[in-house]
Amino acid sequence: MTSSSWADFRTAEPDFADTVRQRFEQYKHHVLATVRKDGSPRVTGLEVEFRLGEPFLGMMPGSRKARDLFRDPRFAVQANPGPDAEMADGDVRISGRAVEVTDAAVLARFIDEVEPPQPFHLFRVELTEVVRTGIEGGDTLVIQVWRPGHPLHTVRRGNDDGSVTTAP
Repeated sequence: MTSSSWADFRTAEPDFADTVRQRFEQYKHHVLATVRKDGSPRVTGLEVEFRLGEPFLGMMPGSRKARDLFRDPRFAVQANPGPDAEMADGDVRISGRAVEVTDAAVLARFIDEVEPPQPFHLFRVELTEVVRTGIEGGDTLVIQVWRPGHPLHTVRRGNDDGSVTTAP
């Protein structure tokens, strides 16, 4: 599966990238899904930090989620739905591959900005899919999906008549 950097996503779909980033920045804690050694999913809490122009995933050394990512870098992060779980700003998820940051300069800049507990693992994301689901006009489900190399795809499902429209 093709992956892409956040910068590439932002270049391809700047408005959608801004919407996704804003949704993640509304709350501090989100939900990370990784793949366990036996292939089953592991779901844990995580902070997503948008720094240096991209989202980063930080975690404690030896944590199960870090070990999962070293073994199998596939992940999905679901944005926190908020205290009322109404998701007035939509439900957002990014999926892809986590790549450990080993560049000393990038790590130093991240540490200067975030001041994370030490020691820690830091991963940048390579996106394979970005999805936003929301309600428009009170009764229309809108699903937006972006994948590298493809334009933003939007599906609208009407509640009253069961109609489905897609774009582009």
